[in-house]
Amino acid sequence: MNEELTDKERAEAVLKKYDKDSDTMEYTGLMAKFVSALAITFSIFQLYTATFGVLDAQLQRAVHLGFGLALVYLLYPTRKSWSRTKVHPLDVVLAILGAAAPAYILIEYQQLVLRSGLVSDVDLAVGLVGILLVVEATRRVVGLPMVTVVILFLAYAFAGPYMPGVLAHRGLTVSQLVGHLYFTTEGIFGIPLGVSSTFIFLFILFGAYLESTGLGKFFIDLANSIAGWASGGPAKVAVLSSGLMGTVSGSSVANVVGTGSLTIPMMKKLGYHKNFAGAVEAAASTGGQLMPPVMGAAAFLMAEFVGVPYIEIVKAAVIPALLYFTGVWLGVHFEAKRSNLKGLPRDQLPKMGQLLMERGHLAIPLVVIVYLLVTGYTPMRAALVAIVLSILCSALRKSTRMKPIEIVRGLDKGARNVLSVLVACASAGIVIGVVTKTGVGLKLASGLLTLSGGLLLPTMFFTMITAIVLGMGVPTTANYVITSTIAAPAIIQMGVPVLAAHMFVFYFGIIADVTPPVALAAFAGAGIAGGNALRTGVNAAKLAIAAFIIPYMFVLSPVILMIDATIPGLVMTTLTAIIGMIALSSALIGYLADSCRIYERIILAAGGLLLIDPGAVTDLTGIALFAIVLLSQLQRKKRAGQGGN
Repeated sequence: MNEELTDKERAEAVLKKYDKDSDTMEYTGLMAKFVSALAITFSIFQLYTATFGVLDAQLQRAVHLGFGLALVYLLYPTRKSWSRTKVHPLDVVLAILGAAAPAYILIEYQQLVLRSGLVSDVDLAVGLVGILLVVEATRRVVGLPMVTVVILFLAYAFAGPYMPGVLAHRGLTVSQLVGHLYFTTEGIFGIPLGVSSTFIFLFILFGAYLESTGLGKFFIDLANSIAGWASGGPAKVAVLSSGLMGTVSGSSVANVVGTGSLTIPMMKKLGYHKNFAGAVEAAASTGGQLMPPVMGAAAFLMAEFVGVPYIEIVKAAVIPALLYFTGVWLGVHFEAKRSNLKGLPRDQLPKMGQLLMERGHLAIPLVVIVYLLVTGYTPMRAALVAIVLSILCSALRKSTRMKPIEIVRGLDKGARNVLSVLVACASAGIVIGVVTKTGVGLKLASGLLTLSGGLLLPTMFFTMITAIVLGMGVPTTANYVITSTIAAPAIIQMGVPVLAAHMFVFYFGIIADVTPPVALAAFAGAGIAGGNALRTGVNAAKLAIAAFIIPYMFVLSPVILMIDATIPGLVMTTLTAIIGMIALSSALIGYLADSCRIYERIILAAGGLLLIDPGAVTDLTGIALFAIVLLSQLQRKKRAGQGGN
């Protein structure tokens, strides 16, 4: 078996191990065709409603959930030990129930509206089954941590009278809770599932088609032509290609596997330690969810929760995302300099001009989707146009043209890829439903303010810890929904702009993917590199240090998010932020212009942290500390060079 095939197989095994929603059944024959037909029908329904108009909110979401639950129960077995090629009768029954429970809303819609919240015995039975099906689907696709969160909130709904202090409430009956969670648009069929049933699905389908065109390989080759020759070239290629892939991919682990299967072996061959090679890819791939224009699904939810057009989220995310990748790039650069790692010979690298001529057309849909969003198109309409354009653009050259069967497979793949987001949105809706019915969100926010003494920095710190801990077991989408409902209000109450508060919890929910002890993206990188998972996680957290700092920066100085921004203010804030990134990266890696001594690392870290606060005194002090170390190292290096001569 050749090495390339071995690397591919290893990558696929890593994906199944660390990306739970990729570990699906492997049917053959008639069953495989049936599941594909169901997935394709799901995609066609979504495209039809996007083209000719969506159904009433609850109906659109009910159809979306029905398709999703049926596919989940057919694709994800009840137990891992069961056969992966033959469907179990229990899963067939659950798939039928998964389609039937939401279908009840379609059939009884008029009567449910007339009953106006009154729940009949049949409603109660169907609602209970529907809620349980969502919880079980969450266990299969998302994992037990999310199920635990959902169960705790459900228990709180009933245990209100027995709770201490501010957490106490009157408690709910089963009928009240089921009616609220299943037969209104404030629970399972709330905003998260509404966003999933409209433009999230289309953007995921768009990403599936872009992958089918070979855009990912084009991004890696383009990154090689730009940076492959530089110090630590393959590592910088990993940063660039993962950032580019992040424009169309919302999964950290999938991004690690997709680009890491090519970049990690290159880094190891150059001389990077396996624990560092896996960390580079993990840190870069995690940042993909922060990179506009197609960010993770949580970004679309943020637009709905904050009440702004999606393009405003994109604009706000641009500078923080660039700062994040600058931080990772600097960490890679300093490590390459410290270890004296060279790049690849230029004659072994692709030529940029030739690449753009042969495959540059594949990126046209990305340019167009940004243009459409900027000019006022809705995300759903922009994604729909981009899907069609991705197919048409692939046909411009024979080498990239998709065959009709590949277009059909794109519909199948898009429907499968959305399942994890769909289930996370449905289960997050249960949490939101309990929060809105009991008022626990404001109570927890008040408790957070009390715990922090009413001070902004401690409040942000406790919010950060909450988001990171949740993110270790809960996907970004659900994490954002929970923290934006519970923790973000505490920051907002202290006068922080709503968008900045929501972006704060969004960032830390994502960075959990590279935060030990549970860092799924880092574990995936370690799996491909053959390294130690924990050490890879520590290295990834060091490289991703920017993501721990940037959220504090844009809360303290929202100008980075282009909130009330002026050109001079934006330039100055960005410049000081970049200097801060350089200082912190060099402190953690141990190299700036020369190898850092212990006291120099301490000074650089202090200077970088001072640059978080946008005040003139802290900025000048931070820059001065950075300059002192830089000049000292330059002098030392100059003397060493003269001594060598």
